Amino acid sequence: MLYGLCIRLRNLGYDFKLLRPRTVSVPVISIGNITAGGTGKTPLVIWLCNYLQNRGIPCGILTRGYKTGHGQITDEPALLASACEGTCVVVNPDRAAGAKKAIYRHGAKLLVMDDGFQHRRLHRDMDIVVVDALCPFGYGRVLPSGLLREPLTGLSRASAAVITRADQVEPSKLKQIETEIIRYAGEIPIARTAHKFTGVVCDPKHKLALEELKDKPVFAFCGIGNPDAFFDALRKCSMNLVGTEVFDDHYAYTAEDMEAIATQAASLGAEAILCTQKDWVKSALLLPRRDERPVFGYMAMELDFLDEPDTIKSLINALIESRKN
Repeated sequence: MLYGLCIRLRNLGYDFKLLRPRTVSVPVISIGNITAGGTGKTPLVIWLCNYLQNRGIPCGILTRGYKTGHGQITDEPALLASACEGTCVVVNPDRAAGAKKAIYRHGAKLLVMDDGFQHRRLHRDMDIVVVDALCPFGYGRVLPSGLLREPLTGLSRASAAVITRADQVEPSKLKQIETEIIRYAGEIPIARTAHKFTGVVCDPKHKLALEELKDKPVFAFCGIGNPDAFFDALRKCSMNLVGTEVFDDHYAYTAEDMEAIATQAASLGAEAILCTQKDWVKSALLLPRRDERPVFGYMAMELDFLDEPDTIKSLINALIESRKN
């Protein structure tokens, strides 16, 4: 009750202009969610930035850098930097200060705010909310008794919604999710997406097709918000998951952790050790080098729109055109 009250009072402060967000000279698109945990924001940020780059629009990503110390760059910022070539990634909990750096130092003409739905100190021109089909509304309760970051009435600020992992639930459940979004947000555009694995990357020059690991014994580990979804996806790729290990979200791996993973995988007869790309950037150099060890790689993944992304693209294009005038 206390958490929900504080969030409501803060939102009312912005709604009634008692608190004023900072504005910047370029358009800002926020990608965020209504619940805690891994909903699939990062793949959408990557898709959006690559779309903007293909349109010839220099963009920048603003991220708070969760669990990032001064001068460090950790999992998600590193992943975004590698996946969005030509896009500057600015890590700063103060998004307004980060926005100025992206604009004046890196020449960004449009900003994408990662995990920004509740960060209302920076004005945004568009709010895209990501909803995980597997746990869309955080059990209906705000933190800490549920997973909602704020009451569902916050969806009224959304410009559009993207339902991720839509291929993992029944059509009737998807319809219920869309009905609930519309109940609070109104008739906003809603897109359905899936996480599509495209292969296993062992190093920048070595990639395996998924078929090469079909029915092979695999050990998997991850430190993400929704580990079960990752493991289930591996099984759907016809991999024989002989063991798993779950770490905290944004976990900082050590050489001892990777030694334990390698030993456990070998004892189970695994022919491959797999993780997410977010985990890979923090663990690849720590895996012990042995003469005989399983293949180690991350699951390359991209966002797959189950329907055409035209409605989302139309919103983005309209925003870009409106700011030209």
